[in-house]
Amino acid sequence: MSALDAARAALAAEHAAVYGYGVVGGRVGAERRAEATAAYEAHRARRDGLRRTVRDLGGEPVAAAAGYALPFAVPDTAAAVRLAAVLEDRVAEVYSDLVRAAEGPLRRDAAAALREAAVRAVRWRGTDVTFPGLAERV
Repeated sequence: MSALDAARAALAAEHAAVYGYGVVGGRVGAERRAEATAAYEAHRARRDGLRRTVRDLGGEPVAAAAGYALPFAVPDTAAAVRLAAVLEDRVAEVYSDLVRAAEGPLRRDAAAALREAAVRAVRWRGTDVTFPGLAERV
């Protein structure tokens, strides 16, 4: 996978995460709303940075979809917390691909984004995974 393809995939995942955190923020309890808002803002910032990265690599940034299918219904706080963990796992997976495909500063940024997503996933889930971003290794 090329760095451009991996950056496009990361951008698409960030679009989905921003959408998903809109759902999380609407369902999560008041005690975790600030955490959801911080994650939403972090994903928006990463998304905006990836738009520039894709352009810098000579590509056209993918646009956000009007909506995204959620992996399960989110009727309550518990489901919102599970969704947040899933969103972070999915983002970590694509950043893992970008780490493998990129070099230099882009690789460092992708590794930082993977680490941030893994830490957020642990906070939401309450447990960690052995190889964040590497689902095939778990």
